[in-house]
Amino acid sequence: MEQLHYIVDHAEDRIVFVDLNLAPLLATVLQRCRAVEHVVVMTARAHMPGALPRNTLCYEELLAAHGPDAQWGGFGESTACGLCYTSGTTGNPKGVLYSHRSNFLHTLVTLQADVMGLSAADVVLPIVPMFHANAWGLAFSAPAVGAKLVMPGDKLDGPSVHELLEAEKVTFSAGVPTVWQRLLEHLDATKGRLTSLRRAIVGGSACPETMIRVFQDRYGVRLVHAWGMTETSPLGTIVAPVPGAPAGFEVKQGRAPCGVDLKIIDEQGERLAHDGKTMGRLKIRGAIVARAYFKGDGEVLDAEGFFDTGDMATIDAAGFIQITDRAKDVIKSGGEWISSIDLENIAVSHPQAAIAAVIALPHAEWGERPLLIVQLRAGATATKEEFLRLFEGRVPRWWIPNDVLFVPEIPLGATGKIDKKALRQRHGDHELP
Repeated sequence: MEQLHYIVDHAEDRIVFVDLNLAPLLATVLQRCRAVEHVVVMTARAHMPGALPRNTLCYEELLAAHGPDAQWGGFGESTACGLCYTSGTTGNPKGVLYSHRSNFLHTLVTLQADVMGLSAADVVLPIVPMFHANAWGLAFSAPAVGAKLVMPGDKLDGPSVHELLEAEKVTFSAGVPTVWQRLLEHLDATKGRLTSLRRAIVGGSACPETMIRVFQDRYGVRLVHAWGMTETSPLGTIVAPVPGAPAGFEVKQGRAPCGVDLKIIDEQGERLAHDGKTMGRLKIRGAIVARAYFKGDGEVLDAEGFFDTGDMATIDAAGFIQITDRAKDVIKSGGEWISSIDLENIAVSHPQAAIAAVIALPHAEWGERPLLIVQLRAGATATKEEFLRLFEGRVPRWWIPNDVLFVPEIPLGATGKIDKKALRQRHGDHELP
């Protein structure tokens, strides 16, 4: 609620469009917002809610009062087009202002055959909110080719997503790993099928290899890893096979499409080798990458025009990147780095695991040590020892978490990512054995 209030005020929003089911929440937010003049409720007059704390308008009546003809254009391509905010996992969210030019170029990037490759024959279901970088660009990419666009509303549980996929004959979708995990659980429980879906983009956080394999082998769906940020419009890389691609490339975050450049650097800012082993801070450059934040303090690019993503990654000789951690989440134990993402991917391979997260806890001898936090599937049981055995032989012994904590629920942010800030606040004082 605090972040929503901050965004409305920071953006100086004057008109707010709201779905009927969110009107009560908006009424609370508007009590503290200064600039909002009008609220447009997305419904017909018969379903209009009670009075809101601003001039309230009915969407269907607004449409009926105007004809179908509209004049478009008359402004430069660098004119502001849309403003999206980062998820604000540390501090207040930051505004990223997209121009018409950058959105158009990003759309062209996504339509490349090795990226999303959409066509007019596709039916597209973005299971990702439009406030999350324009639904990963699909709000523009689907209309650009004339693809049918299906909106999921607020029901993102497994049964509801499955019903939409089948009823609308969806061929292409996109969402975070938790969405696909819920769908898999529903399909397992009901012996359900996926009769039309052929491709799905997964991003926001790393997708376990087991999930990719199950979708492909059991349901014939290619689950494609992608990576990006609000600041990159958002697509930065995507998994697209190339001749001689390295083994296990499907679980990496992909390679850069035309128009995007990547590099990794060390703590002194020096470029590092693209050997698939050396880990460094990931930077990105391109026409779809933000130069500054809305109402920020100047440009955020380095001397070569690269943006610091805040991610730690490796890049191999074929150009595939693998995100090893957020810089703020990487665990430094005894002077060496441990990837929380690698540990999480192993942990969720346990058949009873629904979600897993790894955070760093202070340690007197080693500086930091990993704590594995697990949310089990509904009704499932498991032991600490079962999870710790998963890591044996798969990571160095000193990477293995010191403890396993089972919790009823792992908190997720508004975009479906694991909220590690909340986990650190809740469990930062956990005593390691």
